[in-house]
Order: sequence, then structure tokens, then C-alpha cells
Amino acid sequence: MTQNRVQIVILCEDLQQQVFAYHFLKKRGFNINPKNVTIRTFSAGKGAGEQFVRKHYAAEVKEYRRKNYRSGMLVVLIDADTATVKATLKELDNALIKNSQELRKADEKIAIFVPKRNIETWIHYLRTGKVVEEEGEKSKYPKFPKNEAICKPGVEQLANQCSQGSLDENAPPSLQTACEELQRLLPLLE
Repeated sequence: MTQNRVQIVILCEDLQQQVFAYHFLKKRGFNINPKNVTIRTFSAGKGAGEQFVRKHYAAEVKEYRRKNYRSGMLVVLIDADTATVKATLKELDNALIKNSQELRKADEKIAIFVPKRNIETWIHYLRTGKVVEEEGEKSKYPKFPKNEAICKPGVEQLANQCSQGSLDENAPPSLQTACEELQRLLPLLE
């Protein structure tokens, strides 16, 4: 299968995550257009983005499994906020269990990316090479309203480093985990 023929659903919290995922997939060689990409993102003012993703995750997994999943892919972005990446992934597993579904399998093209704190943590690291992921004022990085594409150069660099297995060892642990997730997914797309 070629990456150009993959139907992609992106489930994410906000526009910044959407832009991040879009540029990342495009750099990885996916033909990104309205015919093959569906975006499911949180509408501001109706709760929390993290809750939106958690709430819709089981339904999106069910839909992925219902369709011919060999030609599809589900990409999930959810912030860990003050929780751990592991705890956030466990919450998504629990959403599947609650919905009477099996946990995500290694051979399924379901990619989950969990920035510690928020996506701006990764963007700050990609722009400066420095970041603090732990809780506290030092780990709060500014958002980029109306300038979400500011992440594009860093995302392109990240896509190259992840695919080559050359991410800097000083990268935040949640970003290292995201690159491992990409490495798990790539062989499934060939």
C-alpha cells in the first residue's frame, strides 16, 4: 500500500494539534487533501479538548475497525496536561474497555501522540532545543493563536529525525515516545 492511498482520521484537541499533525504527515509523504483526511477537533467553548478526544476515541477506533482498516489510519493527539503520558494512554485504553472493545493492537494503524503538558511544549523544544516537561510555571509555554503554522519548520525537522531514528537524546521524553510510536507505525504503512 502506498501512503498516498491511506484514508486518515485525525482526532485532536485543537487547531494547533491539527496543524502539527497535518504538517508532520505531509512531510512523511502522505498526500493530505480533503478527499483522504478527516479532522475531528474540539470546538472551543464546549468543554475541554482533552475530554473531547477521550470521549470520541472509542467511537473513532470502532469506526476504524469497522471499515477496511488496511487502507485507513487513525492519528490521535491528546495532551497529558499534568498527568503522565502513561496515565493518559491508560485513560484511552479504559475508554475502549468501557465501550466493550479490545485494546489497540500492535498491527493496527492507530497512532497516539501524547505531548506532556501540551503541544506547545513540543513546539517550544523544536524551536529552541530546550524545554521543561514537569509541572510548574517553567513548563508552561505560550500558544500561537492565529499563527499555528509557526510549528512547521520544527515539525519538518522532527519528521526527518524520527524517521531516521536520530532524535536528539535530550529531547523531551514524551517526544521520544512519539518518535517510537512513529517507528512502530511506519512498517504497517508499507
